[in-house]
Amino acid sequence: MNAPRSAPYYRPVGREVEVFRRAYECRLPVMLKGPTGCGKSRFVEHMAAALDRPLVTVACNDETSAADLLGRWVVRGGETLWADGPVTRAVREGAVLYLDEVAEAREDVIVCVHPLSDHRRQLFVDRRDETLEAPPGFMLVVSFNPGYRRGLKELKPSTRQRFVALSFTYPEAEIEAEIVRSETGVDGAVAKKLVTLATRIRALDEPGLAETASTRLLVGAARLIKAGLPPRVACASAIVQPLTDDATTARALQDLADLAL
Repeated sequence: MNAPRSAPYYRPVGREVEVFRRAYECRLPVMLKGPTGCGKSRFVEHMAAALDRPLVTVACNDETSAADLLGRWVVRGGETLWADGPVTRAVREGAVLYLDEVAEAREDVIVCVHPLSDHRRQLFVDRRDETLEAPPGFMLVVSFNPGYRRGLKELKPSTRQRFVALSFTYPEAEIEAEIVRSETGVDGAVAKKLVTLATRIRALDEPGLAETASTRLLVGAARLIKAGLPPRVACASAIVQPLTDDATTARALQDLADLAL
């Protein structure tokens, strides 16, 4: 028997680990809500490893169809063979299935996972005329960004009520600095300065920003600094430029970065 893999680093900020574990034990699906780059995906990776379950991740978008996720018939070497899609594979393996940004998915994708998210825990693969029963180890997890700073698609109430929900946001400054330092090995003082910069950016009421500074951006900047790049250059490339294409807004953000670092 293989030893359980080590869980990727995740710093709990509340009781999310306990809730997730209890939901897994109760065979309940979980919905993660929160802004971009706040740790939702890392949390799922951490929990799948902690539960010693394989993880299948699907990045949802409006071009992904149910057939892409369930599977299709393909011709190989003159034979017509069935190829499982990621959702079907996750059910067969008893994996943690993570549908990232599920609100961006097409309606037929949402419909196909509905039976997995209620008491049935079933997947209907219509092209094979097959019904799969999810094994005890299977868990459905979805995430979405609930209209944070932009008009994203929303999940229907009938879909939302199928899930146990966990809300994520950016951590408190001290915890976020700890995360940046632990993830990158950067000096603690630099981590604090990066978090200070993010806090100032998040406080802006700037219509030119579709998103704000995420913990993910801070980690990227810290890694560049750790690799030897000057802090202001690292912030320009890893924080300012990913946030905006507008020259005026970029200059304003760079001014904040220069002051913070």
